[in-house]
Amino acid sequence: MTSGDGAAPPSRASRTGTPGRVDGARLLDRIERFAAIGRGKDGGINRLGFSETDREARTCLAREARHAGLETVIDAGGNVLIRCPAGNGDRPGKPRVLIGSHLDTVANGGKLDGAYGVLAGLEVLETLNASATDTSCEVTVVAFANEEGALFPQPFWGSMVLAGRVDDLPSDPVDYSGKPLRDALALAGGDLSDLRSAAWPPGSLAAYLELHVEQGPVLERLGKPIGVVDSITGRTQFTVVIHGEPGHAGTTPMEGRRDPLITASHAIIAVQRLAREEELCRVATVGWLEVSPNSSNTIPETVRFSVDLRDSSAKRLAAAEATLSGALASVANRGNVRISVEGTIRTDPVQTDDRLREAIAASAKDLGLAYERLPSGAGHDAQVVANITSIGMIFVPSIGGVSHVPWENTAPDDLVAGADVLLQTVLRL
Repeated sequence: MTSGDGAAPPSRASRTGTPGRVDGARLLDRIERFAAIGRGKDGGINRLGFSETDREARTCLAREARHAGLETVIDAGGNVLIRCPAGNGDRPGKPRVLIGSHLDTVANGGKLDGAYGVLAGLEVLETLNASATDTSCEVTVVAFANEEGALFPQPFWGSMVLAGRVDDLPSDPVDYSGKPLRDALALAGGDLSDLRSAAWPPGSLAAYLELHVEQGPVLERLGKPIGVVDSITGRTQFTVVIHGEPGHAGTTPMEGRRDPLITASHAIIAVQRLAREEELCRVATVGWLEVSPNSSNTIPETVRFSVDLRDSSAKRLAAAEATLSGALASVANRGNVRISVEGTIRTDPVQTDDRLREAIAASAKDLGLAYERLPSGAGHDAQVVANITSIGMIFVPSIGGVSHVPWENTAPDDLVAGADVLLQTVLRL
């Protein structure tokens, strides 16, 4: 990691918008209002991709954009795209810069992961439009659909569609309970049969910038408000399905049982070993499990669980996946059950663009903000968009280094500082 110089100026949260600065109070107000959409009794937010609350947030975003004098469209993949009105500074052949993130959350998640980047992008575009600033590029804000894959297990859905990776997606995807995505996508304004129309070909974008909370402890520990991301971790995600034989819990002898839940326990330990003991990947996680029938008096028939592997090396990820495949075959044979793997999605690790990193660092320095260069341990839409254009990412500190939890939070001044850096970086481009 390398450091940048500069000290944070006095409080920025109440500053009004100018061509070089965002309206901090407006941004913070929007963040809090969006945090109320899908919020549960314990403070956690449930806006699973393509759910009713996710649609409510998307509708609210479109309304905010319209009130700001901006135009909104929804592509076939369900991505929300926001632009300045036609003719407002546009010139033929003007390069296009995309900024944004996603609005959907994990189950019982926090208020900032994804939503902050979208709302800060909206704030940047509104500031540029209101000040009639003639940028050298056409700025478009995006709210990518279903980044998390919390309900429909196809993470990075929207960015994969936009990047033209339609063939890498299931042809007729369903959620964890078997309900088709086709209907949910239509409710969100998309069209499963026309996904290719939403693809942006290579060369159609000058750059993609994503502002995000760090979701880790580095910036807070260093006391620096801005992170300049140099790389994004790779990720392999899939669902393991174990098929056994159901039976009565009291009358079926232990010998000869084909219990998929017992096998699942061995398989989940094998997943953990990949990272903890064998060190084949940086982290390995099982975060979702479903037992059917889920009855205390019945030997299960089927168990399904998610597997999430992450590392900065594509070769190490491939090795971890191959090792796990062998381990699954072994535990299946031992338990006399059948194991299948569904919905595998691989996202390669990527490096951010040198030019964009320097633009972000220079913007932070000009604003008097200390910065740190660091990698992202979480996956982001940016690494998918890297298939078609140069990418840059800006981080702001996460209090306690936590994310994907109800108490996920960032200091208001840091939230505004990140949006200011995003705006200045767009102006530099």
